[in-house]
Amino acid sequence: MKLVRYGGYKIGLIDDTSVKDISDLAGATADEWPPVAMNRLIRDFGVLRPEIEKARSRSGTPFKDVKLMTPIPWPNKVIAYPVNYHDHGAEMGAGYRANTQGFFLKPSSSLSGASEPIVLPAVTGRRIDHECELAIVIGKEGRDVPRERWRDYVFGYSCLIDVSVRGKEERVARKAADTFCPVGPWIVTADEIADPANLRGRLWVNDELRQDANTRDWVLDLPGMIEMASAIMTLYPGDIIAAGTPAGVGPIKAGDKVRIHFEQVGEMTIDVVQGKTGSGSIFKNPPE
Repeated sequence: MKLVRYGGYKIGLIDDTSVKDISDLAGATADEWPPVAMNRLIRDFGVLRPEIEKARSRSGTPFKDVKLMTPIPWPNKVIAYPVNYHDHGAEMGAGYRANTQGFFLKPSSSLSGASEPIVLPAVTGRRIDHECELAIVIGKEGRDVPRERWRDYVFGYSCLIDVSVRGKEERVARKAADTFCPVGPWIVTADEIADPANLRGRLWVNDELRQDANTRDWVLDLPGMIEMASAIMTLYPGDIIAAGTPAGVGPIKAGDKVRIHFEQVGEMTIDVVQGKTGSGSIFKNPPE
């Protein structure tokens, strides 16, 4: 099953080439704040699934005509594992790996969707990079989740691009800008992915293949990611794990088109545009 968020607030089920509106099943409304309808749908999915399946008989909107938003705009947290491929660690000159370094958090405000551009901040003299990652969507609340129970806590998967300003400032400050975490184009429910540890992920910039790897090369595997994160904090329905990027990280600039594809999950192409904000003092005097 593929679930999308579109048209500003609606939640939809993809059925062949159309989107069936299931906003009513999740209680999604135009004036909902905060926008947590998808979180509720994920939490209640076991109960709602029969009704969602029945919604396939509803009339739909052609997929090509909908504006795709980020599927979960208000997760409790986005958990990101840095240097989770050995080849990326080598290209960055990093002596640590995700299994020993742990994770960092990206803010919900950095999320954007498949129909929205990456907006570059107005910083000069800095390289801004793409990072191709698999997104793992948490399905239920959990703390101290043991490795052997990881499947119980995964709702689904999506594509994710972690955009980063290169520098020596704190990692989160360089990765937190609005639109610096495109996720989409939809969520594929976990039952459709037999082995998330064997998925080829690729990223192109203007048709140039930049990144090409398989999730079997993760340093910290998916059970380990869930175990590590849940040992420190409670996981909630709709939380997103960014599973790390392989080698091939490179710069993007205004006018570029960035395409990400994970087999069995999906593909999206994102425009890159230049913004006028984001030139904070933190980037004017780089640390030694």
